[in-house]
Amino acid sequence: MNKTLICLVAAFAGIGGVPSVLAQDVASLALSPVIIAPPQTPLAQTIKSGLGAVYYGSAKDSAAYLEAQKLYFFYGNRHFEPIWLDEGANGEVTFSEPARKILKLFESAASEGLRPSDYLTPDLDPAGAKGDPIKMAALETAFSGAALRYASHIYNGRIKPQSVSVLLDIAPKPLDTTALLVELASSPDPVAVLAALEPTHPEFLALKAALATFDDANLDRPIQVAEGPTLRPGMSDPRVPALRDRLGIPAQDGLVYDDALVDAMKAFQGTLDLDVDGIMGPATLAALNGGVPVTRADIIANMERWRWMPRELGAFNVVVNIPEFRLVINRDGAEEYTTRVVVGTTKNQTPVFSDNIRHIVVNPYWNVPSSILRGEVAPAVMRNPGYVENQNMDLLYNGSPISPWQVDWSQVSSSNFPFRVRQRPGPGNALGQIKFLFPNKHDVYLHDTPSKSLFARSFRAYSHGCVRVQNPMEFADALMANEPNISRASLEAMFGSTERWVNPDHQIPVHITYFTIRVEADGTLKSYGDVYGHNAKLIAAMDLVQPEIAPEIVAEAEPVVELSP
Repeated sequence: MNKTLICLVAAFAGIGGVPSVLAQDVASLALSPVIIAPPQTPLAQTIKSGLGAVYYGSAKDSAAYLEAQKLYFFYGNRHFEPIWLDEGANGEVTFSEPARKILKLFESAASEGLRPSDYLTPDLDPAGAKGDPIKMAALETAFSGAALRYASHIYNGRIKPQSVSVLLDIAPKPLDTTALLVELASSPDPVAVLAALEPTHPEFLALKAALATFDDANLDRPIQVAEGPTLRPGMSDPRVPALRDRLGIPAQDGLVYDDALVDAMKAFQGTLDLDVDGIMGPATLAALNGGVPVTRADIIANMERWRWMPRELGAFNVVVNIPEFRLVINRDGAEEYTTRVVVGTTKNQTPVFSDNIRHIVVNPYWNVPSSILRGEVAPAVMRNPGYVENQNMDLLYNGSPISPWQVDWSQVSSSNFPFRVRQRPGPGNALGQIKFLFPNKHDVYLHDTPSKSLFARSFRAYSHGCVRVQNPMEFADALMANEPNISRASLEAMFGSTERWVNPDHQIPVHITYFTIRVEADGTLKSYGDVYGHNAKLIAAMDLVQPEIAPEIVAEAEPVVELSP
């Protein structure tokens, strides 16, 4: 340990000893008051001057400004004395033992899906700092900056989610960098301190393991069946021999898609989230061929998204994965219930965020969003003034119903349009019979729907942004498993024409996610379509090399146009 670090430890000892900060606790520590202590050595004065020049000379809120601010406060609390450098009797400057251990971690950053060059920057070279306080100061602060950058990347990811899409409404987890730097510099095992900041989610760890063994040149791909038209029972097709081989059906003469193949296809479809109809359409063909090919860039991008996730998802939680079109209830890390969902279209995307389910509403009103009011309701009313009543809707002014015949609907796009529309409870209500609320700025929630046919489709991005649940009452029953006074039966007893609110005793974490790779129970990776393009944009933002692949066919059915959230 170098002399200045010994002085630093001694200074803390004089006020009760160096706090033992567990790495797992670093993120939760409250930020300490900022105290700028005056420098007491020429080297410390040089460090202060250099940091101050960057801090006060950078554009406010820029990356350089924020990093310099953290370092200025950190070193200012320590009289600006260095902690990463050792200086020998001959004036030779070397890195301290903790610093050398951290440098090894930087060198292996690729195993974390990170870039070593982000941390092993050219200014981390002690050779030229001998006897030069200015270069020593630059070296010291450059190392602290690299350590903070690595900690931030491993904990919160390299890329700000909002730079990919404003609909990635994810806030970074707080990290007390001052406490972290103290522990890194004083710990006998700084590598463990930093390693404890990485996500502990099992799927993240499985992706990390997959990255370590991934080989782009030797992908374990199943027998490939060529692209072609939808194949139905009784049809002849030159792909039939390859299809027999893929499904393990004994080879025979002929190109007919016969009953044996149809039965084998149904068995295959039944193992996946596919329509069990024996027809080989685009989605079934993609699944037969192993889905969308998984690349190294895909694995790293999904690891990045896991870093964006909350540290703890909740012992009992709900996860909706948009590319998977699926909802899951988890208890203690194990899947307890699952069902299909319909998510937003590419035009009306479902946002990605985490919240808590606080309310269940039975027989809900649907308050029509202004975008749907302008784009769909108003044009329909101008064609047919009876449309509002025909749809079991109310036109409201200051909360009171008025006649839609009294309104100039051509003014609906005006910011002064004072009316709103809501749909009354009933069989045709766009929210169905029940909705699950987690109040948020996006006005997105989970709900029932009268449009049940869409759940049979493999591609299910048809809503205006809310998430429709295929089996809402089954979901409600599973969701209320911890509520002794709420059950499916008690909720169904409320069905009728009057809106009823139910408030569970426990709020339930809900996470709307966007993972294009999921890890199966046997450790295999299963890929899903990049329905909103978030994955491709993140790969570009991370400057990863993405091999060209054949465009994915994500839908087997025609688009759906309907009035619904």
